[in-house]
Amino acid sequence: MKILQSFFLFLGFLVLSSFTNPKPKKVKISDEDLRKKADRLAHKYIMVDGHVDLPYRLHDKMEDVSVQTQSGDFDYVRAKKGGLSAPFMSIYVPADLQRKKGFSKALADSLIDLVENLTKQHPNKFALAKSPEDIEKNFKKGLISFPMGMENGSPVESNLANLKHFYDRGIRYITLCHGEDNFICDTSYDTTNTWRGLSPIGRQVVREMNRLGIMLDCSHISDNTFEQVIALSKAPVMASHSSCRKFTPGFIRNAPDDLIKKLAAKGGVVMINYSSMFLDSASNKAYEIKRLHLRQWQKEHNLVADAPAAKAYEDEYSKKHPIPLTNVDKVADHIDHIVKIAGINHVGLGSDFEGVGPTLPEGLKDCSQMPNLIYVLLKRGYKEEDITKICYQNIFRVWRETAKVAASF
Repeated sequence: MKILQSFFLFLGFLVLSSFTNPKPKKVKISDEDLRKKADRLAHKYIMVDGHVDLPYRLHDKMEDVSVQTQSGDFDYVRAKKGGLSAPFMSIYVPADLQRKKGFSKALADSLIDLVENLTKQHPNKFALAKSPEDIEKNFKKGLISFPMGMENGSPVESNLANLKHFYDRGIRYITLCHGEDNFICDTSYDTTNTWRGLSPIGRQVVREMNRLGIMLDCSHISDNTFEQVIALSKAPVMASHSSCRKFTPGFIRNAPDDLIKKLAAKGGVVMINYSSMFLDSASNKAYEIKRLHLRQWQKEHNLVADAPAAKAYEDEYSKKHPIPLTNVDKVADHIDHIVKIAGINHVGLGSDFEGVGPTLPEGLKDCSQMPNLIYVLLKRGYKEEDITKICYQNIFRVWRETAKVAASF
């Protein structure tokens, strides 16, 4: 009887507790408030972009990017509006220059000069950054940081001493090749398969980059090269502007799941490219048709891709055959996929602004629209700590670990 009385007393207590201590109701945040939160987070935290082709844009046509410009995807006003506080300036060197001794290095040095001059001309807006600590200091001052990465290792020109030269000038990652195989390795865009991955000197380049503290960028390289770099490097590796091949089958430029997992196992990060042709299979197929057509046309006319006549023909072709565009949600899909297969610690942002302008998705047409991506991620349930990892903490970890490896030599 006492046991039965105790049971009913306990039952009554539970019923009473349910009234006196009701479960807290989840407050549903409005769409407007979620957008405000996205904008607040974009400005509260550092936002690193792994790849912005501003130097090459200004090399083609100089503009004052300290004010809002009519062309391009990046300028000071739009970067401030979108919260983009640390875009890696891409020191891009076209692949065809490697056939002319001295030309690749000369162009790389001139583009570095250009970035340095921007910071000298506008010291209240832009500042160089050679470390995560530099970016943190600049961010506190309200300055936009310009760290630098070199797209294409051809300026090294088979002379390892040039790696130290570029490190001293501020280069903190090197994309080992671009659109053609070079003396370092094979590219994703070429079927020649010259080295079946890294060349003998390419292996020396990897070791020397580790020794100096230059991050190894696996964007643009072939799968064989990618796998060999991961295996050989003592430091984590990164992909400064690549997306997931799962969404674009057959597009070797994007990273496959198995290599994303291997990169993550070594502590690395994949920074998502925003181009529709990297994000969506329909866009990618249209791009591949265009690329093959242009390559054939250039071959028939004995022209390199950067020749004025080739550029004019490409513009004409693009107007007649526009590439279908995707939207900002697809960028979030790629982030979701990396989080699913590798974890939240291994994804970042690598827009390719100024390099893929016409193919940027709806909602991410320039750097002012970065809060749109954060809004989509918040809507999908990403927490504030997740946003900080994607925006800067993941790439900072790789950068700092690379510096630690260099210090151990």
